[in-house]
Amino acid sequence: MEVGIVGLPQSGKTTVFNALTRGTAIVSSYASDGKPNVGVAKVSDRRLTALAEFFKSERTVMSEVTYFDLPARPGSDDGAGISGARLTHLQRAAALVLTVRAFENPSVPLPPRGVDPLRDARALRDELTLADLEVLERRRTRLEEGLKGAKSSEREGLIREREIVEGVRADLEDGTLVRDQNLSTDAERALSGFKLLTAKPVVVVANVGEDGMAEMASLEESLQSELSVRTAALCGQLEMELAQMDAVDEVEFRASMGLGGSGLDRMITLTHEVLDLITFFSASDQEARSWTMTRGSTALNFAEMIHSDIAKGFIRAETVGLEDLLRCGSIAESRKQGLLRQEGKGYLVKEGDVLKVLFNV
Repeated sequence: MEVGIVGLPQSGKTTVFNALTRGTAIVSSYASDGKPNVGVAKVSDRRLTALAEFFKSERTVMSEVTYFDLPARPGSDDGAGISGARLTHLQRAAALVLTVRAFENPSVPLPPRGVDPLRDARALRDELTLADLEVLERRRTRLEEGLKGAKSSEREGLIREREIVEGVRADLEDGTLVRDQNLSTDAERALSGFKLLTAKPVVVVANVGEDGMAEMASLEESLQSELSVRTAALCGQLEMELAQMDAVDEVEFRASMGLGGSGLDRMITLTHEVLDLITFFSASDQEARSWTMTRGSTALNFAEMIHSDIAKGFIRAETVGLEDLLRCGSIAESRKQGLLRQEGKGYLVKEGDVLKVLFNV
């Protein structure tokens, strides 16, 4: 799963990227070569630690989210223009993080119209909208050309697709994003190959300065109310510095400064929520691992994630809720109490499941 980070110049999106991925990408916009920075964020989960202790696992493996930081268009002060490689990168993202500036720093030039996170979030939304309108217009033009020489057996399908494209485009022009259009199944199927940007889940991240941390909660609430999307406020510079620390030192520093939990953990949680992902686990004395899948995925989908041969040889899945397992104190006791269940290929995996696939190859 890839999540794209976008923002206007001087918004601090690369700083946020470094904090998320514990990376060291150069944060100066002038240093960009136009290629995205790519990194992986480990998704910490206290439940995984408890499960590893329960099984006395030799190692733990956290689930991951891949983030890429897309440079703002060189020379632009409004971020306008998504095409070519920029569009291709964003189209492959499962979700988008829109980073907006909510800090003032003498060493980072101010935008021409000053700091205004709500204005910038709307500008980014408009940029995504324009990119989708261009994609839809190109498709409408091709459909019109195709109809001129189409056989009678082909015309009905082409006309129906043109109606869908024109309807979605009209609603988009009126300000209704694709993800808010309540599309029919036929329309979703027709549009699936276009990978429209305004159909993707979005998280808005307000990047504040250290002097603005006391107002983060109110800023989040205000932006979420105005934009109707999930929003997180964090201090990107501080989070980036903390991300470079040893994990133990980071925890101690947060405690000494009264910082509480990581704003980045909240951001990753929001990403999971907008993508409708669930977290579940597998464990043995060798390895405890957390996994993520879209809600509604099956035990067979999990087997396919591990290896295609395991999916082909699927016999059954054994599953128990993590909290039930910890409370029972052993696999044997959870089986005795009827909490450890045998499930087939179609079992819908649930949040917090501990799952084991039995197979024969």
